[in-house]
Amino acid sequence: MIRPILIHPDPRLKKPCAPVTDITDEVKRLAADMLETMYDAPGVGLAAPQVGVNKRVLVMDCIKDGPPEPMVLINPETVWASEDVSTYEEGCLSIPEQYAEVKRPAAVTVRWTDLDGAPQERTFEGLWATCVQHEMDHLDGKLFIDYLGPLKRQMITRKMEKLKRERARGF
Repeated sequence: MIRPILIHPDPRLKKPCAPVTDITDEVKRLAADMLETMYDAPGVGLAAPQVGVNKRVLVMDCIKDGPPEPMVLINPETVWASEDVSTYEEGCLSIPEQYAEVKRPAAVTVRWTDLDGAPQERTFEGLWATCVQHEMDHLDGKLFIDYLGPLKRQMITRKMEKLKRERARGF
């Protein structure tokens, strides 16, 4: 089921998420819905707070050409980050049509639990590294615009407030 994506500013996007304690049918359904929502948007990543769920769950698939590689990460944590940084022009499904360059570690090793309850660990590089860090920020109540200067952040926030007003009026 495709779920509505929250648009910034929404206080639910700024709250740190609660850890998932059990991999229940509800969590599995959430993950399936999030993947469907992400692909429909379309995007390469989506975190649970973006669909209004305060749980430490994210989905991502950074394959643009070729068979999809959907990933579900439950309670992800960074165990290593490279000193090398990379800059990507990031966007966000909760901040539509707004992009900005963000510097992040070029590679990260992340540990998480999969949908079967098994521990996983992987080192991500390139777009995968940027995506997993961006989505993990969501789980901590942080948006990519929080890396920007105050003027640029305020400008984007005002645009999103206007977009939300227009959508509420049915434009």
